[in-house]
Parts: sequence; C-alpha cells; structure tokens
Amino acid sequence: MTEQPEQSDVPIVEVVRGNPTDEELAALVAIVSEAYTTEVAGAVADEARVSAWMSTRRPMRTPLRRDIPWGRFSG
Repeated sequence: MTEQPEQSDVPIVEVVRGNPTDEELAALVAIVSEAYTTEVAGAVADEARVSAWMSTRRPMRTPLRRDIPWGRFSG
C-alpha cells in the first residue's frame, strides 16, 4: 500500500486562462519552487542587540502586586 500525501502537502495549480502544456506547467512549478527556496533561505531575522545600559539595569523596586487590594483592606 502506498502512502498518500495529506491534502495540505499537495501543491495546487489552477489554470484560469489558456491551455498550457505539461512542459510549461513543469517550468512554472520549477521557477516558483526555486524562488520560494531562495526567499526562505534569505529570510533570517536579525538578533536584537542589547545595549550595555539595558544589560546592566536592575529594577528600581519590586513590581506592584495587583492581587492585593489597596492598603490590604478588602472593604
């Protein structure tokens, strides 16, 4: 039994105008695949640079606790 690819893995090409040959469709798929592969390889996010000021800073005080009512009184 051969394993069938999932629907999301199968590329879909829909011709809306004209009557291309099999060779023309193969060339189109090859060009689009190469362009996609090139774009994915070049799509690298730059690492965020942290300045010396930001790396050595410490919080001035502990953060406020929002789960405790004001003045520790509940009413």
